[in-house]
Amino acid sequence: MWFGMVTLFPELVASVMSWGVVARASEQNLLSVEAINPRQFTQDKHATVDAKPYGGSPGMLMQPGPLAAAIADSRQRATAALGPAASDVPVIYLSPQGRSLDQGLVQELSTKAGLILLCGRYEGVDERLVREAVDIEVSVGDYVVSGGELPALTLVDAVARCLPGVLGNRASIECESHLDGLLDYPQYTRPEIYGGVRVPKVLVSGDHGAIERWQAEQALLRTWLRRPDLLAHRTLSTQERAWLTAALTLHEEKGHEGEQHEENVND
Repeated sequence: MWFGMVTLFPELVASVMSWGVVARASEQNLLSVEAINPRQFTQDKHATVDAKPYGGSPGMLMQPGPLAAAIADSRQRATAALGPAASDVPVIYLSPQGRSLDQGLVQELSTKAGLILLCGRYEGVDERLVREAVDIEVSVGDYVVSGGELPALTLVDAVARCLPGVLGNRASIECESHLDGLLDYPQYTRPEIYGGVRVPKVLVSGDHGAIERWQAEQALLRTWLRRPDLLAHRTLSTQERAWLTAALTLHEEKGHEGEQHEENVND
């Protein structure tokens, strides 16, 4: 998969892309990322890309001309890298006003041949550029950061994990939070006893059916306690309702203020 990132800070992009999953995917030619700096398409000696907004608003705004030229250059690079498939490369503007980035959108974007990611700075970009060149506006949360680079890199990382071959074990992504509209169940590793607390007995029982039921119950319980809004948008099956009822009953019987599923060794 090909990514083009329109950014004033290509060095930032390069430094982050040299680590972790995306770096390994790049080494295996499963994805490639090219950074395009709009300053390369300015006409003055200072390589100016921003100006004061009309109307007297505070701050500076990115001008449409250099960005449009950078996006056009990105499309040419996409064509060189992808050929005819470059027609399936939308322009995404990382903006707090955009559609929320969730796992459903991540999976949708992972089916594209490539993505052009527009990273804004200052107070954002000229609205005319958004209307002319942007296909989707995407937000990573209801807060404001200094620029679009970190949100764009978050999107790249999330999309990369969905690409075949990027993760060594495909089951790793199939069991992650949000893929089924739920948070992940709690997980444990060695040692079996840590800080006087033992791993839940069911996980060391060897009973795979009981383990799967426990995991399903705890995923539902955790989602109910931490993100009930997710369940509001999800239709539970009869079995899931039964599991959630059982998990809530046990949770209330034990009088837990949080989500304690382990047991103290001395209990």
